[in-house]
Amino acid sequence: MKVKDVGEFGLIRVLANVIERERDSGLISWQRVVVGVGDDAAVWRGSAPVQLATTDSLIEGVHFALDIATWEELGWKALAVNLSDIAAMGGVPDYALVSLALPGDVEVESISDLYRGMVRLANQFGVAVVGGNISSADKVAITVTVMGSSASDAVLRRSGALPGERVAVTGYPGLSAAGLKVLRDKPDFAHEEYLLLRRAYLQPLPRVREGQTLLSSGVRTAIDISDGLMSDLSHICEASGVGAVVHEDWLPVHRVLRQRFPHDASGMVLAGGEDYELLFTASSEVIEKVRAAMDCPVTVIGEISGGEPGKVELVSASGRRMAWGHGGWEHFKSQL
Repeated sequence: MKVKDVGEFGLIRVLANVIERERDSGLISWQRVVVGVGDDAAVWRGSAPVQLATTDSLIEGVHFALDIATWEELGWKALAVNLSDIAAMGGVPDYALVSLALPGDVEVESISDLYRGMVRLANQFGVAVVGGNISSADKVAITVTVMGSSASDAVLRRSGALPGERVAVTGYPGLSAAGLKVLRDKPDFAHEEYLLLRRAYLQPLPRVREGQTLLSSGVRTAIDISDGLMSDLSHICEASGVGAVVHEDWLPVHRVLRQRFPHDASGMVLAGGEDYELLFTASSEVIEKVRAAMDCPVTVIGEISGGEPGKVELVSASGRRMAWGHGGWEHFKSQL
């Protein structure tokens, strides 16, 4: 059955049933909901004095292609990229609104799968999906808005980096770029390696709890890696009025990248994008505190300098120092 066969309101009823079946009603966010899907607006009881909100869109042909992703993976990713923005500020995500633009010949079951993937991720982070909007369009567009809060009166910002601080990153950037390459080129990879890279690109796990740990450990400055590590570091530097130096030899290169993409691994780490790891700056003492509190790897990759604001330099494995000139993702310049 296609979307055009059930219409807007029939599809809303289908998706409301998906949410009802898949949600974890024991989550605090759901217990605070007064009015959810089906009314003119969602209503919930507030939880904290400091509130956060973010929104992002995934557009068919710009951010994703339906021939390399399942609908459930798209639902997961559409929510994940927004949760990552909340994570980058050390926040706690609470509620999500979802707006869909769809061609009429999309199968209803496909959109049910989309919501199923979204709600399954939402359950992991205590998020209630409480409403949204549906309209017709020539191609698929998924817009998610996430509202959250902060456990303290502070949040992580891009604008607090200071000369002398170290630059550090969680996890293994570059895996998402490798995942996209694998999905496009379909090389003969071991099943475990294929799944690792596919999930890195299509089902990233946002570092929500890690962002809260950064904030509670004394970190003031962070960003999530969506456009590419070096590009996002330049955003920190521009906002903070500082420069930065990154050492190629210090980069955390996952063994799969090193083994399978020996010539491209560093480039994938530095500019691949869509990793949704957290890039942050802090003193060496604070970073050691962060490492002790986190389960995921935390790697120092460089330092903040007092140089030209926004300028990021790379020290290559051979010791050559150069200004970074490779951009990350930028709308109206980059295409899928």
